[in-house]
Amino acid sequence: MQEQKIKSKVRKGDTVMINAGRERGKSGKVLRVIDKGNRVIVEKLNMIKKHSKPTQTNPAGGIVDREAPLSASNVQIFCTKCNKGVRTGLKQVENKKVRFCRTCGQNI
Repeated sequence: MQEQKIKSKVRKGDTVMINAGRERGKSGKVLRVIDKGNRVIVEKLNMIKKHSKPTQTNPAGGIVDREAPLSASNVQIFCTKCNKGVRTGLKQVENKKVRFCRTCGQNI
């Protein structure tokens, strides 16, 4: 069965708060959005140990710490005014679509 591409509300560069799993309550910046599996990679969160073979860039090889993908359903966009993860909406401002916080109404 083929996985569908799902349009995510989270974009690269957004600050998000994790609301499920072992990293619950922490926030960080989105480094990458993987559309195919509806997953996101958040900077310095959900770290794993990856065993790597020696390469030209890393001749020693060894064990490397790196971020693992999280499900996009387990993160919410972080509102600086509310200081928590919030749901977002879209509104037209000067012929541009802008995301806003559903709790306080501030543009994100």
